Amino acid sequence: MNILVLKSSPHLHGTSNTIVDKFIEGAQEGKNNIEVIDLTKININPCHACDACAMNGKCVQKDDGNNVLAKILNSDCLVLASPVYYFGVSAQLKTMIDRFYAQNSAIIRKHLKVIYIVTAWNDDSVVMKAISEHFNILTDYLKMEEVGRILAKGAGIPSMIKKEYLVQAYNIGKSLEGNGGKR
Repeated sequence: MNILVLKSSPHLHGTSNTIVDKFIEGAQEGKNNIEVIDLTKININPCHACDACAMNGKCVQKDDGNNVLAKILNSDCLVLASPVYYFGVSAQLKTMIDRFYAQNSAIIRKHLKVIYIVTAWNDDSVVMKAISEHFNILTDYLKMEEVGRILAKGAGIPSMIKKEYLVQAYNIGKSLEGNGGKR
């Protein structure tokens, strides 16, 4: 299976990236092809709502967004990973999600598998509500199949990550038995 991981934390060794690393470990054991894009290290501009793409073409912006979209369309599974920033995903991930618009029709036709990995410092009943609902709507709208979701509350720094989240990430990755990328 071809898996594309979109990381969006500016903290290289932060909590969302730590959990993603455990997911990747499991997915590699399943003989999947994994590509990781760190959205904090590339140039992606926000969607300008110009509609030149007509939801089914290349974005007119000259940045890395079109390359990421092409990689999404060549994937079987998409992993979206983010820390919680003010009850939402990071600006980097939100910017890329908004850019899905340019290939909206193709993404819908693709019926991608999707996995969500999110970490938050807070460990309360409110911190993940908005993100969780956003993911529900995104999954439904884009006709994706959710195959995993980790909402790691109380995980502000790596030492705070509960072991259950790391085990869950590894197991989700391992459950994606690939064939070395052959289709």
